[in-house]
Amino acid sequence: MTTLFSNDLFTQAPIVGIVRNLPADVIRQLLPVYREAGLTTIEITMNTPGAVDCIRQARQQYPNDLNIGAGTVCTPDDLEQALDAGAQFIVTPILDESVIRTCVDRGVPVFPGAFTPTEIYRAWTLGAPMVKVFPTTTLGPAYIKDLKGPLPQVRLLPTGGVSLSTIRQFFDAGATGVGVGSHLFDAALIKARDWNGLTIHFQEFLKRLPSQHQPA
Repeated sequence: MTTLFSNDLFTQAPIVGIVRNLPADVIRQLLPVYREAGLTTIEITMNTPGAVDCIRQARQQYPNDLNIGAGTVCTPDDLEQALDAGAQFIVTPILDESVIRTCVDRGVPVFPGAFTPTEIYRAWTLGAPMVKVFPTTTLGPAYIKDLKGPLPQVRLLPTGGVSLSTIRQFFDAGATGVGVGSHLFDAALIKARDWNGLTIHFQEFLKRLPSQHQPA
């Protein structure tokens, strides 16, 4: 698996869906629903049971039409396992400089987790193409707007607290993309295997994106 991360796919729908603790068979059923709804970028967290196999199977299932990455990458060992499985991008909840440097050296996009302006700027100067601002549950879109004042060049991916009611506010505040977990992957719909309902739910998120990301 050598297909690179597609910036074009991400730009079409700048939402990183965060899959955590879902069974492998559910993830397999979820991927076509996700893609057919119009979403393009998804991460499977490394603390999901069987995450490495799930990433590998997802890449085999969608070698070209989805960006499939690994999330909750906290150590160099996590990183090696994720890359061996074919992850096209890496997301971390923390600022681990060795993980960032390795990704940059290998040409793999990494979106490291950072919170303070100092951490965010450090991640950016190490070569991260986008920085995951985490968590944004409490401070919300206003914090992204505050950060973009002195750091307009840094591409930000707020994660935590992104929902149907807030997603547009994050983009209006200057976010390049957003990371969304439980608000996107509705537990009740997934438990009921209501794939049609989930498709509609996914598309509601897409409808809240700024106009440049809306289908022509």
